[in-house]
Amino acid sequence: MKKILLPFFFIISFFGNGQNLYIKTYGNEKDKAVIFIHGGPSGNSTLFESTTAQKLADLGFYVIVYDRRGEGRSTDPEAKFTYQEAFQDLNAIYKEYHLSKAILLSHSFGGLVATLYTEKYSQNVSALVLAGALFSQQETYDHILNSLTKKYTKNLNPEELKKISSIEKLDKNSAEYRKACYDLAGENGYFKMPNPTEASKKLYADYEVSEFYKTNIRNKSAPLLFYKNEKQNNIDSRPALNKIKAKRVSIFAIYGKEDGIFSTAQIKSIKSLVGENHFALLNNCSHYLFVDQQNEFLSNVKKWLN
Repeated sequence: MKKILLPFFFIISFFGNGQNLYIKTYGNEKDKAVIFIHGGPSGNSTLFESTTAQKLADLGFYVIVYDRRGEGRSTDPEAKFTYQEAFQDLNAIYKEYHLSKAILLSHSFGGLVATLYTEKYSQNVSALVLAGALFSQQETYDHILNSLTKKYTKNLNPEELKKISSIEKLDKNSAEYRKACYDLAGENGYFKMPNPTEASKKLYADYEVSEFYKTNIRNKSAPLLFYKNEKQNNIDSRPALNKIKAKRVSIFAIYGKEDGIFSTAQIKSIKSLVGENHFALLNNCSHYLFVDQQNEFLSNVKKWLN
């Protein structure tokens, strides 16, 4: 039977708390709802929206994309950037779209938001998908610094080793420490696929000339405010994931084999937690796996969620 797809539409929703959220939907509202939760703090959904949202909808899902309060296109000078604030906006989306349950598709820092939300509101979540999602923050920071220490020692690079030494002296529960770790990871290509394919190069190139790229807004104050206002700022969410499993909410995990911010031990641990049939590791793929290896990403998501 040919599926009728409703054209996507742009909404600025005015919820009861007075907050304006950027939201866009793709697909048929009668299909299974998937809410995409982007990375950050200071991220947005523009890359996923530009490259993947419609393609996921074409597979038979009602895809809801939004930017969290105070991030991206959901500008709000009063945003607190706490998990509880993120939960309030997710609940407002459920109410606005009359959702009893939805699939949460979470990327990077969005994995922490989605996991903690699912732990608290498991009745609202039919499945949780971790896509290159954070789950043990300190282990990620340690891996970045330890792996680069080995690299710089091998390459006889004393200046970079001094930089790492200074980072290790910072407060590990600070925005400054987080930023320094990720800046080093970015400088060393930890977020980039090693051998871009023609398909991935086209997706990235198309994004960079799209209207979405023009609205790729980054709120530099977001991490600072998050670390100021949120007590849970350097966490391991695996205990929460185990509680979610006990509540019989399906958890799936998909990661890039060359995502430089995760150690082999971390990947093994998340695979063990979700189970082999709920796990996929994509070759020649880094952090933005829905672009790096889009076909494989969509194939796994479709298989799991249908």
